[in-house]
Amino acid sequence: MKRITLAWTGASGMHYGLRLLECLLGAGCRVDLLISQAARIVAKQELDLALSGDSTELTAMLSARYPGDLRVHGEKEWFAPAASGSNPADAMVVCPCTMGSLAAIAHGMADNLIERAADVMLKERRPLILVPRETPFSLIHLRNMTLLAEAGATILPANPGFYHRPETVMQVVDFVVARILDRLGVANDLLPRWGGDV
Repeated sequence: MKRITLAWTGASGMHYGLRLLECLLGAGCRVDLLISQAARIVAKQELDLALSGDSTELTAMLSARYPGDLRVHGEKEWFAPAASGSNPADAMVVCPCTMGSLAAIAHGMADNLIERAADVMLKERRPLILVPRETPFSLIHLRNMTLLAEAGATILPANPGFYHRPETVMQVVDFVVARILDRLGVANDLLPRWGGDV
């Protein structure tokens, strides 16, 4: 069983984060979910989804919707396993990832649990995937992404392909989520593969 740290920040694209959570739990992964306050605001705006600030309540709510091995942590819960290199996850995904979070991670700020967990992944040389949902990229964004790529992170922008001819928003979402799952080594059949039956 893979143990994955999944972080939701305040970037647009909460559909990606929620679908990724569903797929990871459905694949039997243990998920430590880290949520920023801004992510709660975006979830309400984009999905009309109210995410409790109480980690126990939110774990129960999400577990009822997506059964599996889930633990939720707020951005100031420093005793979460993800905060220490003595107990790192197999991999971490920040999805969606704000440019502010990306910048903080690139410069080792570690001022909240999400940034600290990402810092742990880099120092322990574990897979770290950042899924920015921003356009256009400024030079500062590009330089921060370059720093992270040089440090070993994977930058996987939420840029869906269309060769599979999606007909719904969820099929567009699944394209990006499938690419994330592929990087994590989590088997999935969310979309047809190139060269297969498209």
